Amino acid sequence: MITPVCRRLAALCALGAALGALAACGTAPHPRASGATAPPPASASPSRPSTPRPQAPAAPSRPPTLAPGPAGLTPVFRNAPHAAGRTVALTFDADMTADQGGRAAAGEHFDNPALIAALRTLKTPATVFMTGRWAEEYPDQARSIGRDPLFEVANHSYSHYAFTGDCYGLPTVPEDRMRADVERAYTALRKSGVPDAMPYFRFPGGCYDRRALRALSGTGVTAVQWDVVSGDAFATDADAVARQVLEGVKPGSVVVMHCTRSAAPTTEQVVRKVVPELRRRGYRFVKVSELIGTAGARR
Repeated sequence: MITPVCRRLAALCALGAALGALAACGTAPHPRASGATAPPPASASPSRPSTPRPQAPAAPSRPPTLAPGPAGLTPVFRNAPHAAGRTVALTFDADMTADQGGRAAAGEHFDNPALIAALRTLKTPATVFMTGRWAEEYPDQARSIGRDPLFEVANHSYSHYAFTGDCYGLPTVPEDRMRADVERAYTALRKSGVPDAMPYFRFPGGCYDRRALRALSGTGVTAVQWDVVSGDAFATDADAVARQVLEGVKPGSVVVMHCTRSAAPTTEQVVRKVVPELRRRGYRFVKVSELIGTAGARR
């Protein structure tokens, strides 16, 4: 017989068991007992890498130029020192005089796209001395050459008129118009899409004197001549021109050629012969700016 006291004791035992079970439900199991992996303490968390401060963009370097000559005359560069290394610069004059527009309209070609394509195929850097009139006549080509990192474009005057008398029969620029002719060429190059024409100037025909150098003083240009005449102007024998170039090149040389089909029809063939042979001899092709940079240039 179950007495009232026993009933009360049994009820109390059942209540205690229920409270114990309820307390157990709210207790998380120990990680080791359950096999779970405990998160690392806050002090052990990997530190976040510091974000570097953005660097200010470097100022673009100015192309190297030579210091002015005596009395501030425009400096003249012909070639780098022959001991400077087996480098050579191919240069091409894109000639067109101010009065040849009618001939171009009649079908004469003063450009040479195949030559530029050959240089690109051969991966050969070069410097193109471009007249302003040529850039106006062939703006798409001027822009393409001027924006191709393989090339650099320099100034060859606007009109391709001579800066001295008796220069291959070219018309002559008056002394008081020489500087304006050079500045006009830079303007024409910019308008044709050449963004960064170099501060180098080649006299038409390579003809200059002290008067011409004085007229261009203060423009900041370096006059660029050459030490190897290719002989491609009006030549019809590509092999003979190639031989002349190969016989003349020395380390640091500047070779003058032309980028005009009508006046220099063999130049593309010459380039295809000369470039592989000079590379076989250990030469590296560079732009004029690199040669000037090795010749005591200022920046």
